Amino acid sequence: MNPTACILVIGNEILSGRTQDVNVQYIARRLSELGITLSEVRIIPDRREIIVTTLCDVRARFDMVFTTGGIGPTHDDITAPCVAEAFGVPWTVHPETFRALEAHFAPGEFNAARQRMATLPQGATPITNSVSIAPGFSIGNVHVLAGVPRIMQAMFDSLAPTLPHGTPVTSRSWYALDLYEGALAAGLSEIQDHHPDLDIGSYPFRRPDGRRGVALVSKGLDRDAVLAAAEATRDLITHLGFTPQEGEPPP
Repeated sequence: MNPTACILVIGNEILSGRTQDVNVQYIARRLSELGITLSEVRIIPDRREIIVTTLCDVRARFDMVFTTGGIGPTHDDITAPCVAEAFGVPWTVHPETFRALEAHFAPGEFNAARQRMATLPQGATPITNSVSIAPGFSIGNVHVLAGVPRIMQAMFDSLAPTLPHGTPVTSRSWYALDLYEGALAAGLSEIQDHHPDLDIGSYPFRRPDGRRGVALVSKGLDRDAVLAAAEATRDLITHLGFTPQEGEPPP
C-alpha cells in the first residue's frame, strides 16, 4: 500500500474567493509521481480552533499531512502556533533560522513581525527553499508550507527527497472531438468492471473555438493494467466512429 496524504489549505482569502488556489494541483501531481496517495483535501479558515482541531484529526488518519498558507509575518499568519498547539509543544524561536533571517535583512529591518517567521514549534525541522530565506517546517508527519505558489513549490521540492515513496501512479489518456459522455457511458462502465482496481474517468472539455469532446483517463499503480485499460478506451472511441488522439486535449 502506498503512503496516504491529506492537504490542508489554510486561508480566509481562499474561502472568500479573493485568491484562487493553485497549490493543490501542484502537490497532487508531485505526490502521484512519488507514489503517495492523496486521499483528502480540506480548505479551512484562519481560525485557531478550526486549524488545531482539523490538524489533530487528519494527522491521526493519514500517513502525512501538508498544509499551505499562514506562515508569513502578519497577524493573521497563525498556522505555526496552531501546529505547536496541536502537537502540545511550545512555539519558540528556532535559533538557526533566527540567525539566518537576521543576517538576510539589512540592519534595523529584522523587526518583530519578521522574527515571527523564525518562530517554530519546538522540535520542528525547517524546510528550506530556493526562493526566500523564510522556511517552512516539518514536525511529526505534518509538513507546513507557504501559501505563495512559487515559494510553496520550492519548499516541496526541497522536502520531496525526504518523504517515504511508494509506487508511482501510471496514467494514460485518449480523447476525441465531437464525442459526448452519453454515447460512451455503457462501454466505459464495462471497461471499469474489467479493471476494478483502476481509476477510469471521462472528462468533457470545450476548446476556445467552440468544439467539444471527451478525454478518457486510466490511472493506477499496476502499469500493465493501466496500459490495457487505455487500449480498451482507445478501441471504444474507434468503435463509436470517432478518431482517438493520445494524451490530453490541447487548451
